[in-house]
Amino acid sequence: MANTDKKDLFAAYTEDSIRSLDWREHIRLRPGMYIGKLGDGTSPDDGIYILIKEVVDNCIDEHTMGFGKQIDIKVSEHSVSVRDFGRGIPLGKVVDVVSKINTGAKYDSKAFQKSVGLNGVGTKAVNALSTSFKVQSVREGRMKVAEFERGILLKEHKETATKEPNGTIVTFVPDETVFKNFKYIPEYLEKQIWNYCYLNAGLIINFNGQKYVSKNGLLDLLQRITDAENIRYPIIHLKGEDIEVAITHENQYGEEYYSFVNGQHTTQGGTHLLAFREAFVKTVREFFKKDYDATDIRASICAAVSVRVQEPVFESQTKTKLGSQVVYEGGPSMKAFVLEFLSKALDDFLHKNPTTAEAMKKRIEQSERERKELAGIKKLANERAKKANLHNKKLRDCRVHLNEEAGGKDKEEYNSKRLSTTIFITEGDSASGSITKSRDVETQAVFSLRGKPLNCFGLTKKVVYENEEFNLLQHALNIEDGLDDLRYNNIVIATDADVDGMHIRLLLLSFFLQFFPDLVRNQHIYILETPLFRVRNKQETIYCYSEEEKAKAVKKLGNKPEITRFKGLGEISPDEFGKFIKEDIRLQPIILSKETQINKLLEYYMGKNTQNRQEFIINNLRYEKDLVAE
Repeated sequence: MANTDKKDLFAAYTEDSIRSLDWREHIRLRPGMYIGKLGDGTSPDDGIYILIKEVVDNCIDEHTMGFGKQIDIKVSEHSVSVRDFGRGIPLGKVVDVVSKINTGAKYDSKAFQKSVGLNGVGTKAVNALSTSFKVQSVREGRMKVAEFERGILLKEHKETATKEPNGTIVTFVPDETVFKNFKYIPEYLEKQIWNYCYLNAGLIINFNGQKYVSKNGLLDLLQRITDAENIRYPIIHLKGEDIEVAITHENQYGEEYYSFVNGQHTTQGGTHLLAFREAFVKTVREFFKKDYDATDIRASICAAVSVRVQEPVFESQTKTKLGSQVVYEGGPSMKAFVLEFLSKALDDFLHKNPTTAEAMKKRIEQSERERKELAGIKKLANERAKKANLHNKKLRDCRVHLNEEAGGKDKEEYNSKRLSTTIFITEGDSASGSITKSRDVETQAVFSLRGKPLNCFGLTKKVVYENEEFNLLQHALNIEDGLDDLRYNNIVIATDADVDGMHIRLLLLSFFLQFFPDLVRNQHIYILETPLFRVRNKQETIYCYSEEEKAKAVKKLGNKPEITRFKGLGEISPDEFGKFIKEDIRLQPIILSKETQINKLLEYYMGKNTQNRQEFIINNLRYEKDLVAE
């Protein structure tokens, strides 16, 4: 840097450069520090879901302390209302609790024990990031109400008498200037609510008029997400003080875990999940008196683990990863606590249920055989991939990765970017060229396919290593050994919206569902929506994603505007493409419902049942002229 530039910078750094932000300004300026990424609702970890979670967490904490057996949640297109039947916020502190940082009862361990919300920030973030925020508290026949706009108090009502039962009601509308074009996806909300129920057996949650309740905790969770025909033995369900686990093995690839702390779904795991994985391996080895490889023991496992911890330490405000090393002050380490529980409870269970133990042993030994069969080809394939990675023309990488954490002053900003990391899987050089030139090099990578990938349905994992393209894709994502080191949070299939493009989508989805189903289950896979039409006149350009949108655009612009029909991604210029993969990106998430059975799904659409599929196509075929007429 030139000396003159340094002098200018030095002179510009004055007392006026130092700013003190109040709580709401800081939240609105740096929302990522409080709610992770923003997003528009297409991803389950987008900010609009974190806002709901922060409010519901407080209700759960009340329930955990023994107050309130029911929570009512109403979510309309944009508005959210959450009502618990707990103790209610002390009326004299209603305004402070939702608008003053470091104010709350979570600092008093007598009032809240083993709660998830410890730092009193959650509801303040919801308040600051909402255009409308209303809090009502009812205690012993008295009610207090306060209303805010973007964190600014509009009106503090006087206390009034009421016949309402005790509790707290929070109603808010997320700020559309922060969460642009957002929408709630019901499946994400339903999954969030079911998790609360599994972790709080007996708690009733009414969501938009529908009742959710779990009687058997984590056992219900595994029964809901697994196919009874696909598990190798009945689900093992074990409960102890401050810990609950449910375990089974399936027939498919990968390891599937659901981990929780104090009723919080820790989607990125943490010390408790690491402790469980190690303790499970150790217990199984000791029970069978055989030194099985850890990967064989855990291959195809489906497990849920929940722990209760005093004053948990999470690695971010969104509480997706536990950092606590001990269960409570002066108590055992997390590792020792989980090991002590499993080494007794699981060992006792396997001794009492020899049929289950034998089925588990057969599954482990099957995994061992499969691993040894793959060993030779895996080594060669990895060596090829390693060489290719040095000059991998298929991958245009980005600078930030999901599996890399930053330290120092830029830690929060870097770690919030990690949640936005995206890899676009494209077909052909023209499409990948447009995306590469217009992408954000910080967080967006591009992987280019040569053409149509192989239909891998019915094939073994050997094909992942024999097929160079699949092997390079596996290495680009870094998922060979599971999702722990996944490099991108969002895997976006970006193909043309024609027959060939749709076919490539199906082939890629078959690959992920067959060999890496955890990517789909954990909502990492998306389809990129790109515009079908460009409608413009000299004053305005509108991009349309459907015939309906095109008709509205033509009506708006009037006087016969120019209409362009995009046939492929390669036709869209890099400058235009930048609009569709950044702020205004439209993603269609791939969501597996609880009824979805992966093997049957793949067999129907990608297998050899030609006659059934042919009849389905004939019965459901729709012509373009019919679609246009609609």
